[in-house]
Amino acid sequence: MPTDLSPTARALRAMEILQTRPGVTAGELAACLGVTERAARRYVGILREAGIPVESARGPYGGYRLGRGTRLPPVAFTEPEALGLVMAVLDGRPAATDVGDLVGAALGKVIRALPESIGRQAATLREHASAAPDRFSARPDPATTSALVAAIADRRRVVVAYRSESGNEWEAEVDPWAVVVRHGRWYLLCYSHRADAIRTYRVDRIRQVQRSTHAFEPPDGLDPVAALEENLGTGWEFATRVVFDAPLAEVAPWIRPPMGRLEPSGDGCVLVGSTSNPTMYAQEWLPNVPFPFRVEGGPELRAAVTMLASRLAAALAGPPMDDATPDPGRKSIPDLVLHSWSG
Repeated sequence: MPTDLSPTARALRAMEILQTRPGVTAGELAACLGVTERAARRYVGILREAGIPVESARGPYGGYRLGRGTRLPPVAFTEPEALGLVMAVLDGRPAATDVGDLVGAALGKVIRALPESIGRQAATLREHASAAPDRFSARPDPATTSALVAAIADRRRVVVAYRSESGNEWEAEVDPWAVVVRHGRWYLLCYSHRADAIRTYRVDRIRQVQRSTHAFEPPDGLDPVAALEENLGTGWEFATRVVFDAPLAEVAPWIRPPMGRLEPSGDGCVLVGSTSNPTMYAQEWLPNVPFPFRVEGGPELRAAVTMLASRLAAALAGPPMDDATPDPGRKSIPDLVLHSWSG
């Protein structure tokens, strides 16, 4: 903590710590406040003198905690906390610079509730900071997200109405395990009883959530982020299979989890997965992998790659920029493009 805080400010900070960490010891409280244990006990005494009940217990499981029914003052932020909050909001929601935005309106209320000196800094940061929107991010409906989070907390099964990127719609009864935010997109990690398998659904594409009376238990030791990464490339409409003429260890760093599962195959490796958008798979994901490959499946992905390769070849079909005579034994760029893409 800053060393120039007044005793009153440190006492309020001590109360905040007691609120968020019931059972904190004198030593832990002192470390948080940046003072000695004796001084920490003195701040506890100041709180008690102000009529705030602070209970204490001795022993290995003892410590300080606020008494029941304690009425706390409004939340107080330090300047770094306030600025950090504004930065985090703008980083995740560039539109929050606009007071007409839903999150922007909420951020404005928080800033107005801050003490004048801190609020002035936070307002200045918000006014003069600019954030470029992430074209890959997608903001789900807060009500939908809230319904899913509540079901996760209560461990209740839900029925979700879903619309894929390709326009297909269906309903699925799922055990909602976790909501995971990944690169600006919100996902529901769940077990689908319809598919009898783990599924990952984009929360912004969930049209409706109906809560069930059926309870569920998530898997022991579940790591939501790891499970999401592992399952992002499975369970979609169109199967994909891409063979790379390079060792798995070299190709692996270039493969995003949604692209599928990479497996060794002879001297090279094979990428097996599925997608709801073969065009995006062909145009945005595969071109970033700097190794020769063959698209063996499925037909939708092969068609998307063929169409892209034709477009690229057509872009170079005109007369060359110079009059140099081409080498007959040298492959043209269109030939290389077609060989690499359509296999």
